[in-house]
Amino acid sequence: MTALAIAQFAPTADPAANLEHIGQLVARASDRGARVVVFPEYSSYFVDPFDESLREHAEALDGRFVDGLARLAGEHGVVVVAGLIERADDARRVRNAVVAVDGDRVLAAYRKLHLYDAFGQRESDWIEPGTIDAPETFEVDGVRFGLMTCYDLRFPEVARRIADAAADAILVPAEWVRGPLKEHHWRTLIHARAIENTLFVAASDHPPPLGVGNSMIVDPQGVEIAAIGTGTDVAVAHLDPEAVRRVRRVNPALQLRRFAVTPRE
Repeated sequence: MTALAIAQFAPTADPAANLEHIGQLVARASDRGARVVVFPEYSSYFVDPFDESLREHAEALDGRFVDGLARLAGEHGVVVVAGLIERADDARRVRNAVVAVDGDRVLAAYRKLHLYDAFGQRESDWIEPGTIDAPETFEVDGVRFGLMTCYDLRFPEVARRIADAAADAILVPAEWVRGPLKEHHWRTLIHARAIENTLFVAASDHPPPLGVGNSMIVDPQGVEIAAIGTGTDVAVAHLDPEAVRRVRRVNPALQLRRFAVTPRE
């Protein structure tokens, strides 16, 4: 069993200020017993609307932002999961990445697969999509975590592949843009991904006015066990991998399915 925290805050165009804010929330989560702390998408740098400054603030995974996360993780004895803007091979664009770091190393690194070219937005104008590789996972206290990002929630195949990689929980850093019915979509999709894969799902968003807030942790039966409203805060839940096994004994949906997930380039 391990304690997982979701941390909700609004990243800005000031990377140093973002890292300072992350440090305050990591300390708060650690004080509440958390061993893993999940922050939103674009935690290193965020500007709305996107502009050329994205490239100027893109970093490598051994850059200042990830080093700062590792320092905080080591100081508080936690694993920190956060979104960042990473340098890409395509000089015109950057990567939308998520890292999980402890005090010594990067445990997992994920690049967003499905870009937000929807609801009037064009993320692909600025972001290079990730390649379809094996799911990125890491383990803490016997609980295996997998990574995905924001718009990936709308594609159940992403979560299903993580479940097939023996994950007990899926972590979803997000910047879920506000709009008509978007809060409803956010809640429904988080719960659906938990129920259909019989695992925990934890999603951290930006608060309003740009995000919908409502960061939450949902258990393998779709019960919300920790949540934040529209403010800046952390919420903690205890995750027991045995709960996943108990639910799967009663509801062996993953074993009973008749379809597999195959990638399409």
